[in-house]
Parts: sequence; C-alpha cells; structure tokens
Amino acid sequence: MSNQNLTNREVCDLIFVDYSTRKPFLNLDFANVTTTELTGESVFAYGGKGHPKRVQFAGERGGTLTIETQIQTVKLWQLITGGETSKSAKFVTRVETNVDEAGTAITLADMPVAGSVAVYAYDDDCGTELACTVADKAVTLATALAGGAKVVVYYMKEVREGVQRINIKSTSFPKNFIVYGDTVMKTEDDEILPYKLTAYKVAPQGNLSLSFSNTGDPGSVTITCDLLCDSDDNILDLVLIEE
Repeated sequence: MSNQNLTNREVCDLIFVDYSTRKPFLNLDFANVTTTELTGESVFAYGGKGHPKRVQFAGERGGTLTIETQIQTVKLWQLITGGETSKSAKFVTRVETNVDEAGTAITLADMPVAGSVAVYAYDDDCGTELACTVADKAVTLATALAGGAKVVVYYMKEVREGVQRINIKSTSFPKNFIVYGDTVMKTEDDEILPYKLTAYKVAPQGNLSLSFSNTGDPGSVTITCDLLCDSDDNILDLVLIEE
C-alpha cells in the first residue's frame, strides 16, 4: 500500500478552532477550492571563480491556506475581519408615501431615530428639504402640500430583532486558529482514501472583497490565511489513511 500514486479532485472541508480557547469557531464545509502552499527561503554561500553557489541555507518556513467560496456566512466575515458581532443595527431607509388630505400629515411605518427625518417632494427627491416636525411616527409638514400629494421620506431606523451585525474598527484584527481539513485521495488502483490535514496555527489575512452583481456567476470570496508555527514548531500535518 505504501508509496502508491495518488490524485485529488475534491475540496477540503475545514474546521476552524480558536487557537487560544481551543473551541470550534466555524465549520467551513462549503468551499469550492482549498489550496495549501508551503514556502521557504534559500540563501547561499558563494566562493571561487565564477561566483558559484557552495553552501545552501534554508529557513523562514511558512506558507498559506487559501479558500475560495461562493457561499458566505456572517461567521465567515467575522473570521476574516475580526469584527465584533451584535444584535442591533441602524441604517437609513427611503419610503415613498402620500400626505393626508389636509396636505401636512405623514405617518411612518417605523419609529425614526431622533433628528434623522428628511422629507422631499416626489418630483424633487434629495432636492429642497421640506420643513417638518416629528413626534414618534407622525411627521407634520410646516407648509401644506396639495391633499394626497406624494413625497419621499428618508430616515434612520434601528432594528433590534433578527439582526446579525459585524462592527469592524481600525483596531479589529482576525484571531489565530487551528484548522483541521478533510478530503479524499484516489489511487491508480481506484481506491478512495481519506486524507486529513492539520494547520497548527493560521492567521487569516484581513482582506475581504464583497462584490454584488446582477449578471455572471454568483459572487465569490477568497480567504487567505498565513501558516505560522505553534509553540512546538509545528506548521502542518498531511495524513493519508490507508484503509
């Protein structure tokens, strides 16, 4: 069984474990591509005519673990960014509505954040703001419009239910993780063998590109993690299980 020729055409499922707490953080079983690259630096001592290389020194062992996925989760964004999660969010919303028959009253569907309401005539969107007062969800225009006239209202709303928010600060940095990978290798004898990898300490790079488009393939995210050594100098285990 030893020294068989092997090949692979399957992605790795990955389990990210928090390096400091040793608690599972993310089960990443939805990647399309997982690539492990080992790197090292070689320097040489030279000597003699023609300046030939005489002695080679190797060092700076490291590498990367790169993941490409079209499936995304909030937990994945947190892994990349190191941002803090919370259960509330504020954002600006836009509504098109009509004033009452008196031409002054507007009723909003949500409670706006204080001082955030801006009203415009429908045909002057983001143009000249209409003066108004606000009490809870009721907006009253200072100058009456024609009864039933259409207006555009912008306001800040706060949501506290069903929200997953990640707050990324200039001081946010990703955690370190231990990563356990699971895939299969196929031999020339048509055997399918389990293949495992362990990356003992990985540091996700804080680069995240989120694209939104209504054409082409679904948006894809690439996560690149640097391979570090742990306190015992371990970087990577590659394990083939001969069944």
